[in-house]
Amino acid sequence: MQNTLRTSALGAMVCFLAAVAAPSQAADTSPPLPQMGFNNWNSTHCRDEFDEGMIRGIADKFVSLGLKDAGYQYVNVDDCWANWQRDKDGHLQPNPKRFPSGIAALADYIHERGLKFGLYSSAGTSTCEPLQENRGFPGGLGHEKDDAATFASWHVDYLKYDNCNNQKIDAHKRYTDMAEALRATGRPIFFSMCEWGENKPWLWASKPPVEASSWRTTGDITDTYASMLKIFKANVVLDRYASPGHWNDPDMLEVGNGGMTDVEYRSHFSLWSIMASPLLIGTDLRTIKPDALQILLNKEVIAIDQDPLGVQGKQVRDASGIHVIVKPLKDGAVAVAVFNETDKAKDVSVPAREIGLKASGSYTLRDLWAHTDAKGDGSIKATLAPHATVMYRISE
Repeated sequence: MQNTLRTSALGAMVCFLAAVAAPSQAADTSPPLPQMGFNNWNSTHCRDEFDEGMIRGIADKFVSLGLKDAGYQYVNVDDCWANWQRDKDGHLQPNPKRFPSGIAALADYIHERGLKFGLYSSAGTSTCEPLQENRGFPGGLGHEKDDAATFASWHVDYLKYDNCNNQKIDAHKRYTDMAEALRATGRPIFFSMCEWGENKPWLWASKPPVEASSWRTTGDITDTYASMLKIFKANVVLDRYASPGHWNDPDMLEVGNGGMTDVEYRSHFSLWSIMASPLLIGTDLRTIKPDALQILLNKEVIAIDQDPLGVQGKQVRDASGIHVIVKPLKDGAVAVAVFNETDKAKDVSVPAREIGLKASGSYTLRDLWAHTDAKGDGSIKATLAPHATVMYRISE
């Protein structure tokens, strides 16, 4: 879950996501692309509205709004789903008020719609949300094998595993213990790790024994332009650590939550996509406005994020408030994002050679937001509004 300012003891948290391969019941031949889906934390936190009815409604919206067709597949439940105590045998149990039908029934409802289901826990004695007597819901520390078996029995596809109340036990051990427990279930469960980045996970998380597929590189995002900009700058310089199945993750999307303008949200979505970041929607889809939905449904931008070559875009310019990021694509084309971080409009020129194209070539420039084509020598000339991003797919 997001850990933004929940207790002073937690401070600024840096989470990272990690996927652990498990023996699958059926072979999956699809390329290991950044995960796409939804998480309720940014929009609901632990408020009373967070319950099984809400999550079922979100799954229905995935289908009716076209998000499933656009590639979003995970419907993830964050903190506050569990009962305060384990049962008499030490097993996790859902909060009977929020989830009276049980977690397995909710997972089955989501699976019936062709989607996947995610759940949350923490690699500590309790989770991060202290709602009763300054203690959280039961964590997984010391219960890894039992909890993993429980998740598998509930048909969980995705586990987001936090770092609160960790008793200062080595992170490698705690996350390895859960990774191995998940693999032992025989069910393919995506392992989403939140170690808060204290040990620079991009340096080790993809290697055994954790074998991560993605990791948080920054602190929690908030629904402000300043937060989005800070996180982008921290994540974009880590491109050399990303590879197919191993993704830098700058946290969930804030698109639609109301704290930024549509121009800023388009930049947010463009920059996350060209950085090959996970695209996890953080707004309540039951009340989403059309303009925000249009951003999240831009299939041409999504295709850049999901390109099977699996390369994070490289920043080739960071000067005078202008960022140029270039991402090679599997079919030989390149994606280019040009971002104006400043509060003033700017005329920007990006020569073909800066993008890595032949100076004398002839190219088609596809504007991924205007959905228009233009012929040219591969260079880009644009007037960028404050905080705006233009994004092109350039091919011969």
